Amino acid sequence: MADNRTRVRTRAAAAGPAALPDDRQPVIIAARRTPVCRARGALKAVPAQELLAPVLRSLLADSGAAPGSVADVVAGNAVGGGGNVARLSALEAGLPAAVPGLTVDRQCGSGLDAIVLASRMVASGGSFGGSSLGGDGAVYLAGGVESISTAPLRAFPGADGPQFFSRPRFAPDSFGDPDMGVAAENVAARFGISRQRQDDFALRSHRRALAAAAAGAFDGEITAVPVAGGTAAADDGPRRSLTAATLARFPAAFVAGGTVTAGNSCFDADAAAAVLVTSVAQARALGARDGLLVRATRTAGVDPALLGMGAAAAAERLLADTGISASELGLIEFNEAFASQTLACLDQLGIDPERVNLDGGALALGHAYGASGAVLVTRLLAQARRQRVDGLLGLAMISIAGGMGTAALFEYCTLS
Repeated sequence: MADNRTRVRTRAAAAGPAALPDDRQPVIIAARRTPVCRARGALKAVPAQELLAPVLRSLLADSGAAPGSVADVVAGNAVGGGGNVARLSALEAGLPAAVPGLTVDRQCGSGLDAIVLASRMVASGGSFGGSSLGGDGAVYLAGGVESISTAPLRAFPGADGPQFFSRPRFAPDSFGDPDMGVAAENVAARFGISRQRQDDFALRSHRRALAAAAAGAFDGEITAVPVAGGTAAADDGPRRSLTAATLARFPAAFVAGGTVTAGNSCFDADAAAAVLVTSVAQARALGARDGLLVRATRTAGVDPALLGMGAAAAAERLLADTGISASELGLIEFNEAFASQTLACLDQLGIDPERVNLDGGALALGHAYGASGAVLVTRLLAQARRQRVDGLLGLAMISIAGGMGTAALFEYCTLS
């Protein structure tokens, strides 16, 4: 065990960030998600708290952590009805009333940023700002949830009655505030991402997701959700019938004569995903055999008109901070909101798209806004456990409405 701790700290020093003691080094030892289902589909009647609650229960069962040991539940959410869905979900899951909840809204990045925040709570030690955070025995449940199907209608008051709107403003008029699809076209035009590359990438995403599902790659991470007449237990997005010829027939979806289509864009989805993050010391006390050490995180802003490039900006800064090159990354999970922005970000980072999203991504599985960042981390843990290589580095990154991006660096490590 002592040798393993030495190896963990040596790799951390090589990766750039100062090594943390075992009672403050954040590690993810369990990760779960619901199936990712098309909005207004299999999960259409399941509200957000009922999506996230079974995931929280599964995390505790997988880890052996006691419900009363949870210091906080941190959950991302983008289009829900407010009211602190993290707290509501914790109570729905049967956690003790003493366990608090905190809801994070950084739009598409919310799920990943919730995990970042919980990791920083662990790294801060026993207290921060005068509030006890539980010290080395604390356990945090962090992730995100989105029920687009049950999200409330939104409206501003008006002289003639409610003025309904489909999305909030993300940037002032002086910056421009394009819709997501228009911003994806902006990226495609600015960075020269062809229609052919976009379609090819989308088709690969579907084929990889189908192959992963057939091989059982998702089985250990999915928590089934009760629905009318049974349970929802499998992703319903990947399309076996999709072909290159089919994709080529899709018209431009957002800008006349453009290259971004419904076929090379993600679809809206309902889902929840979360992880259990604690200190290395507490993970060992729980008998955890392995996990993802949280090594470094970064969030960055970019021009809102090119909002899809936010992930690249965050990842560039993170890699510069740590002294790690993109070639050293063994696993990369990137939220595929649009093929255009995914490819443009990877080009900027010098990453071969073939190395990314080994089991498919959001183009095939769907984009459940506030949950998607946590889905990335769930996938990284599952993939790392298949490879079981100590020191394997993984990167999760996501672009965010308003022109932002979040990236997080992880390292797989055996703990016992």
